[in-house]
Amino acid sequence: MRVVVAMSGGVDSSVAAALLREQGHDVVGLFMRNGVEHAGTSSKQGCCSAADAYDARRVADRLGIPFYAIDFSREFAGIVDHFVAEYARGRTPNPCIVCNQSLKFGRLLDYADAAGCSHVATGHYARIEAGRVFRGRDRAKDQSYVLFNLDRRQRERTLFPVGSMGKDEVRAAAERFALPVSGKPESMEICFVPDNDYRRLVRERTGDRPGPMVDTTGRVLAEHPGIQNFTVGQREGLGIALGRPAYVVELRAETNTVVVGFADDLLSSGLLARRVHWLSDPGPGSLEAAVQIRAHHDPAPALVHPDGDSARVDFRSPVRAVTPGQAAVFYRGDEVLGGGWIESGRPA
Repeated sequence: MRVVVAMSGGVDSSVAAALLREQGHDVVGLFMRNGVEHAGTSSKQGCCSAADAYDARRVADRLGIPFYAIDFSREFAGIVDHFVAEYARGRTPNPCIVCNQSLKFGRLLDYADAAGCSHVATGHYARIEAGRVFRGRDRAKDQSYVLFNLDRRQRERTLFPVGSMGKDEVRAAAERFALPVSGKPESMEICFVPDNDYRRLVRERTGDRPGPMVDTTGRVLAEHPGIQNFTVGQREGLGIALGRPAYVVELRAETNTVVVGFADDLLSSGLLARRVHWLSDPGPGSLEAAVQIRAHHDPAPALVHPDGDSARVDFRSPVRAVTPGQAAVFYRGDEVLGGGWIESGRPA
C-alpha cells in the first residue's frame, strides 16, 4: 500500500511514518508549510516552521523515504482569517478542527491522489475501525475531538498508526527507530501563533474596539479594549475587583459588551449546536450521548436532540463554561457519533 504521511517534524508523525515503513508500506513524507516563521531552534516540537521541516526531512532521510515540503500558506491564510473573525464575533474558535477538515484530510488527500497513494496517515491519537472514529487508547493524548467532521471518504482512506499506542510507547518506538526527534518536547501552541500570544495576533488584525464591561444585571463595571481579548470562563486579565473571583460569562458581539459574573453564572443546562456532522445516521428521535465541549474536557452525560443540521443538547447535570465557537462532540463510549459548533449555551 502506498501511503502519504503528514510529517510535522514531531515525534508522533515521525513514528507513524516509521511504523508504516516497518510494516512494508510504500511511504511518502509530506510537510505542510504554513508560511509562518518561528523563532527558536528545532529542539522544540512545533508544526510547520522551517526548523520543523528540517526535522521532518531528517526523519525521512533516516527512514529512507521520499520527502516533499509543500507550500500551503494560502490555505493557512484562510484558516487564520477565520480564527481572527471568530474572535472578533465574540466566539472562541478551534483552528485545528478547521485545519483537519480542509488541509490534513482535504488537500492531503488531493496530494495522495496526485502521487498515486491510496491512503493518508497522521500522528493523531485516535483510531478508525470500519469507517468509524474512536478515541485513542491513551486517553490523556486522545485527539478524536478534533476529528468529528471527517466525511466517509476521508475516514476510509485515513490511517492513525499511533492511535492504539500510549505516549510512552511512541517515545520508545522513536528511540528504537533511532529517529533524530526522539527527545523532542511537545508543544501546545497554535501552529500559526509561534509566540503563543493569539490575542496579539487578533489585535493586530482587528485593532482595539473598546466597549462596556457589565455585570449580569447590566451595571457598567469598566471599559474593555475589545471583546476579541476575552473568552467565556476567563478569569485573568479582567481588570476589576468584585470581592470574589469573577469570570467572563458572556460576550455580546452585537453591542461589543463583555458580561462578567461569578462561578454559578457559568453553569449551563444545555446548548445549541449548528452545522452538525454525523459520522453515522443518528436515527429517529433523541439519543443518549456523552458530550465533550472542549478539547480537554470530561464528557458530560446528555440527551441530544438532532434537528436537521442542528442539535439541541440537554445535560443531565449543569456544565461549566459552554463556549460559543468551540465544538460539541457526541460520544457513545469511545466512539465519535458526530458533533457540531456551539452556537449558544442555556443558563442552568
